[in-house]
Amino acid sequence: MWGVSYYHGVMQPIQLLQRGVLAGCLLCSTVAVLKAQPLVINYDEAKVPRFTLPDPLTTQDGIQVTTPSAWKGIRRPEILSLLTREMFGEAPGSPESMQFKVESESVDALDGLARRKEVTVHLEGTADTAGVDIDVLIYLPAKAEKPSPVFLGLNFAGNHSIQNDPDITLSKSWMRSNPQNGIVDHQATEASRGSGSSRWPVETILKRGYGVVTAYYGDIDPDFDDGWQNGVHPLFYRDSQKTPESHQWGSIAAWAWGLSRIMDYLQTDHDIAGNKVSVLGHSRLGKTSLWAGATDERFALVISNNSGCGGAALSKRAYGETIRRINSSFPHWFCDNFTYYNDREHLLPFDQHYLIALLAPRPVYIASAQEDRWADPKGEFLSGVYADPVYRLLGKKGISAREMPEINESVGDTIRYHIRTGKHDVTDFDWEQYMNFADQHLK
Repeated sequence: MWGVSYYHGVMQPIQLLQRGVLAGCLLCSTVAVLKAQPLVINYDEAKVPRFTLPDPLTTQDGIQVTTPSAWKGIRRPEILSLLTREMFGEAPGSPESMQFKVESESVDALDGLARRKEVTVHLEGTADTAGVDIDVLIYLPAKAEKPSPVFLGLNFAGNHSIQNDPDITLSKSWMRSNPQNGIVDHQATEASRGSGSSRWPVETILKRGYGVVTAYYGDIDPDFDDGWQNGVHPLFYRDSQKTPESHQWGSIAAWAWGLSRIMDYLQTDHDIAGNKVSVLGHSRLGKTSLWAGATDERFALVISNNSGCGGAALSKRAYGETIRRINSSFPHWFCDNFTYYNDREHLLPFDQHYLIALLAPRPVYIASAQEDRWADPKGEFLSGVYADPVYRLLGKKGISAREMPEINESVGDTIRYHIRTGKHDVTDFDWEQYMNFADQHLK
């Protein structure tokens, strides 16, 4: 099927030593040569290489996993450790010192449709670093008679960008300049209010009985290659440490870690159903939502919108964006160990179906767009297909489809998938599917 087979082997210590992992270093000269090579992007299915996928239900010792207890106690920890060490990077646990402060609250926001809260999650600094504030915006249905289920996701341009609400505090964080959307000299202006509202149909979500929780991803870690000198990374450096080590967290793991810190707050808010929090993200933040769901099982439902390479798409297909392309363009997103697989997808001891499997048995929605070939829609679909056996083992129907659905058609059960018309974006069609999915699994 699709020219894919499973293998059950693992990398041996000598292989790891040769590639520099056991020595704690990277093959710098090899990386430099690879960077000098021209990039060739493939959009031809006929040129997708035959590849072998590792089996999520075979342990590193070659033992077949046949019980839920073996998955939970042995195989899942193995996979989580592998993806942590080789791709996303090791992140710290919950900080010892963290404070929550409700900055503002309204019971009649959006013409009486919503209750609005603004909450600061404050992370204490060190002797050498300033603290970090994550500003969280919350909209809840005004007439809810019990704690509300919510969708939690990071945004790209500040909380004020998701809704043209003059009472949302204008973000003062660094942002990538975009004068067309009201971001000038890396700062948000009043013109940026509501600039991202097409991706956040807040009123529709509220009317369906769900709340919306969001924060600007740059509050957690600015999205540029600054050597990890800003954001949350410096809060956890050892004495004299200046950057993460090769196996330590990049920005995507940091954003996922930040989502867990917001989740820490949500667990304390009596207006929110803490056991019904769906985490979602688009593009790079779709990669983030998947990793957040993998590392924090408190998230009840996970949504990946056009997450592509490093998210839901199988890397071994080498279709659209590749590992070398993503590591070259965004060297701060993943841990440095991941650069070993630049142009070496065939050596991956995992693929992104492992990431989907880590979410089992919780519901996961994977969404693609027809014109978003860069994100490899077929590769996104196949990750769900090859994670399905783990869901079946745990007593859930994953996704029984073995061929991609028609455009604008949703397929699957606990693993759900659709490919819609259009480009790399979040649309009303996407949100309708996500709310239907949450209705099915959380209400």
